[in-house]
Formats: sequence, structure tokens, C-alpha cells
Amino acid sequence: MAAIRAAYLAAEGFEAELAEDLRRAGRRVAGWHGPLALSPDPPPEGPNATPWSLDTWTAPAEIPVPSIKSAANALRAIQRNWALLDVAHHRRAALIRDALPPLRPKPIAFPQPRPTSHLGAWTLLAPDRLLASPTKTSPFVNGAPAFVEDREGPPSRAYLKLWEALTRIGRWPSPGEACLDLGAVPGGWSWALAELGASVTAVDKAEMDPLVAALPNVTVRRESAFGLDPYPVDWLFSDIICYPARLLGLVRRWMEAGAARNIVVTVKFQAETDHETAAAFAAIPGGALFHGAHNKHELMFAWPAENPPRSS
Repeated sequence: MAAIRAAYLAAEGFEAELAEDLRRAGRRVAGWHGPLALSPDPPPEGPNATPWSLDTWTAPAEIPVPSIKSAANALRAIQRNWALLDVAHHRRAALIRDALPPLRPKPIAFPQPRPTSHLGAWTLLAPDRLLASPTKTSPFVNGAPAFVEDREGPPSRAYLKLWEALTRIGRWPSPGEACLDLGAVPGGWSWALAELGASVTAVDKAEMDPLVAALPNVTVRRESAFGLDPYPVDWLFSDIICYPARLLGLVRRWMEAGAARNIVVTVKFQAETDHETAAAFAAIPGGALFHGAHNKHELMFAWPAENPPRSS
């Protein structure tokens, strides 16, 4: 097999989506190591080229390791912090991991900035051969952030994918900012936004969780999200269950009206993945499209991907 120049980590069950991403980006897959797609081509340019990759290894190299000690020494000679992708040869991999400096990432207490410490990734391809990349695109171990969860306040676990999306883009609503939460029921996102001190308008034709609806900074509107005319808000959120093309139309309408300063939406797919509409979201200038560790058959779209400039 040709030298591996990039490796792409798929979330469990979404290898086919990642393979299609790579095909569309013109990147070959020479083989798979568990959920890791191995490519002889360099990573594609652009942040949205492979949204189904949880974590992209950007500088992988194969290293012969005849012993556990030689493996640990080889990794330590490159840098200090390494995360193991444990796919095969589990006992040997664990012994190598234990011979490295300990890696004990603390769960994120949202809102908290994402980690900034340097982190590489490695895996055992064979008992005497490992693949290691000192650089990767995600600061999290295997692309999956862990949070200090709230198991009492929110009515569903959907808030975790919102926390992950906001952590990934590095910003979130400030106290007093106006947030519009479309498709809000049962209220997990509205709860999370209210916890930040934002002023939340929750829109859904169904009934909200009464505890969320009773929060002092949450206003509930029982109507269709698609019937709203755009109006100025600091943040537009959507976790609506709808066809991706319809959501794309909604997002474009709000963007063309200049009504939302920030947009974070879930692009949900039905039985088949709508790669064409996903590509249309990816092509929106300044946006970020990604599959988070807390997502199911869906992608997250955030705009702008970077902190917007503040007016003087």
C-alpha cells in the first residue's frame, strides 16, 4: 500500500458518509482500519471538504515498533501528548499507552473554551507497526468532547450537540442576547440557551416542556418556524425535523435578509444522506459544516465559523 498521507475518523455507523465525502473531495481510500479511512492523498483544502470526519489526521506516518518500549520511545521522541485510537491488538496498545505520559482530559464544564494543548493521535496497525500523526484537526480525543452533563434540568439530551457545536466554533450567546430557537420542542436547546442568560424565543407548533416554558427568559410561540418573516436576532438556532433542502431555503432567506448575526442549525437527513444539499451548506461563505460526536444522522451548520468582527 502507498504511504498514508491522511487518515479520517468516522463516527460509528457513518463510514459510508465519510467515504462519499472523500470521493467528492477527490481523495482515495486505500483501506480502513476500523473507523479510520486511510488515504494516500493529502487532506483536501478548505474546512468543509470532509464534514463527516470527526477528526482528520493531517500528518500520519507508519513507524515500525518491534517492542512496547520502542513504540513508547518513538512516540515520546516526537512529542508528549498522544491519544490512542484503540482498534486492534488491544492489550499491546494498552501497554504502549500506559508507557506514555498520562492523558487525562477533564470533561468540559460548558461554557468553557475548547482545549488548546497540542494533541496527536496513534493506533496499532499491526503488533509491530503503528500509525501516528502529531497533528490532527480536533483538539479532542478521537474527535469526541466529553461534557459535565446536567441530568436534571434539560428535558432531553439534545442540548449536548448544541454544546458541542458552540464549543467547536468557540463562542456562544452572551447574557441578554436575543436567540430564536426554531423547532424548539421539547426544549433542550432553549433550556441550554436560557442557562447562558440569553433571551430565548422558542418556536414550535407542538407543546414545550412546561418547566422550560416557565423559565423567565424564555418566550414560547406556538406557530410554524417556516411561517416567520426574518427579523433581527443575535442568534438563529434550529433543530427542526425537516428535509435538508427546506432548511437550506430557510437559512438562505434569513441570511439574505441580514436578520441573524449568528446561525447554528442541525441538518437532519431522512433514510438517505442528501449529499447535494450538504454540499450547498458547505459552500456558504464563512460557514462551517461538521458531524459532531453527539450527532446522529445529521450535520451541524454554523455561520460564521469564526468570530464576527464587532462594529466600533
